[in-house]
Amino acid sequence: MEKTIIAATGRRKTSVAQVRLVQNGEGKITVNSKAPEAYFGNNPRLKHVIVSPFDLTKDQKFDCTAKVTGGGLSSQAGAIRHGIARAIASLGDSFHLSMKKAGYLTRDPRMVERKKPGQPKARKRFQFSKR
Repeated sequence: MEKTIIAATGRRKTSVAQVRLVQNGEGKITVNSKAPEAYFGNNPRLKHVIVSPFDLTKDQKFDCTAKVTGGGLSSQAGAIRHGIARAIASLGDSFHLSMKKAGYLTRDPRMVERKKPGQPKARKRFQFSKR
């Protein structure tokens, strides 16, 4: 079987993930040269976020290598999922349709709101004093 390498970039908040998939692999996943369990600790929800695009690929197996920077662990997991979904979607229309239907190809646009001058935080105001 021929092994093809697919690369894609995923983003979420300030995290950027560079993902490389090897088609016809064994299903190994590495995040910054570590296993997902070692990188994300004992949080099974984050590992499930990463693996969720692979659940839609039926019987196809991929080896995944991800380099991720910026943000926290949750946004890094979201960026990896976005990159994996983009890479799988580039393989064909049937994959693209299933990823789009699951909502994995949409880049989450939510970012941290900036702090405004004259306020302690983005939306918090200083205490009002009538007298």
